Amino acid sequence: MTLQIPFDNSYATLPDSFYARVSPEPVKAPSLIAINTPLARELGIDGLDDPDVAEVFAGNTVPQGASPLAQLYAGHQFGQYNPQLGDGRAVLLGETVGADGIRRDIQLKGSGRTPFSRMGDGRAWLGPVLREYVVSEAMHALGVPTTRALAAARTGERVVREQPLPGAVLTRVAQSHLRVGTFQVFSARGDTKALQTLFDYAVARHYPDAADPASFLNAVMRKQAALIAHWMSFGFIHGVMNTDNCSISGETIDYGPCAFMDSYHPETVYSSIDRYGRYSYAAQADIIVWNMAQLATALLSLMPDPEASVEPFTAQIHTMPDMIRAEWLTRFAAKIGIANPTPDDARLVTDLLTLMQVSDADFTNTFRGLVDDTARDQFDDPTGFDQWSEGWKARIDSEDGSQAVMSTANPVLIPRNHRIEEMIQAAVLGDDSLFHRLNSAYSAPFTPNPALADLQHPPRPNEVVQATFCGT
Repeated sequence: MTLQIPFDNSYATLPDSFYARVSPEPVKAPSLIAINTPLARELGIDGLDDPDVAEVFAGNTVPQGASPLAQLYAGHQFGQYNPQLGDGRAVLLGETVGADGIRRDIQLKGSGRTPFSRMGDGRAWLGPVLREYVVSEAMHALGVPTTRALAAARTGERVVREQPLPGAVLTRVAQSHLRVGTFQVFSARGDTKALQTLFDYAVARHYPDAADPASFLNAVMRKQAALIAHWMSFGFIHGVMNTDNCSISGETIDYGPCAFMDSYHPETVYSSIDRYGRYSYAAQADIIVWNMAQLATALLSLMPDPEASVEPFTAQIHTMPDMIRAEWLTRFAAKIGIANPTPDDARLVTDLLTLMQVSDADFTNTFRGLVDDTARDQFDDPTGFDQWSEGWKARIDSEDGSQAVMSTANPVLIPRNHRIEEMIQAAVLGDDSLFHRLNSAYSAPFTPNPALADLQHPPRPNEVVQATFCGT
């Protein structure tokens, strides 16, 4: 095989209690759907023209230098603690250090059973694989820290969900797969030695300037505050912000029932399993604080006096809402053309959002309309917008380059839910053309392109997606 991946594995050198060594399960008839050639080059991967490349990305062949394993972690799922989760349908092949010096994991998702699968089949069906490929790469193009998609392959087999569906495997790339839940599992077990080993590893890999658990916690909090504000500025709803889906590196991870809002409503929920709105659009800022409190709790046993550390750690967590508000204001002020906002500018943003909510205005098209002077068209009764616009124009008259600021903060295109569903339905029937079209379109989300105007349109009433699904 000419395919070469320059593995440089570090997680596999940690104690056996951190993972289970397991190889992907072979599939019947692997075929490649897509490979992300630019990302492969970043990772130093050669030989992509190998005729057997699908064998690797479907899990039939373990490439030389890999050290396959399934990671252990725990987590709070919708607020309820599960003491052992782990990679139930994923295998970490290993790590590479790219030309940029960044270490990244290469993981197969949907590659079969592991010791952590519980009653699951360890497989993924085609729909969630294509959704994660398209949405994660779109997020990357939007500038949001995220896991990446390296490849997608069909398995030639069926997986059974509500009905038999075509199987697929996603190759995912991340700066690591360390989660809040990775810390929780060792803390809950009282395994302070393993927790210290994990902490030292995470510090060396992600936050080398962190001198102790408190400074490490602060660094993770800042990354997460910036991430959630960035999500919200594009109307993104993760859908399942469990602590096992909360990455220590500050990347977006696990695109299950995720979605982008069409009409702006802060309580919007798409996830079919989020029955009470715990992970609604507006709730994400509160939930990330809750998740960081769980990380703080897990880190307490590393302190010389855990009991005495509860109060300072609590005080530290209480600083996070202000972090998020500051990041939110920076992101949303840029969306209305203000590069250096003052606290008073928050009212200007929230007034516009209120008008959008009352009018069912499209989130993406309203903000982009501020760039090309079409925002007014998003309102059935533009009276309120006209009044708001007077104050807004007076404010940005004092700003230099407001048009450029708005143009880089407001995308023309987002992965709209109805387009993703349309893509999946076509792919199930064997037509991948829309998948490739969407990937190409979303690679330049801030650039107007008349040939892609149809992708800007919100769904018609019969196209509205009411719910999104995990796919497990």
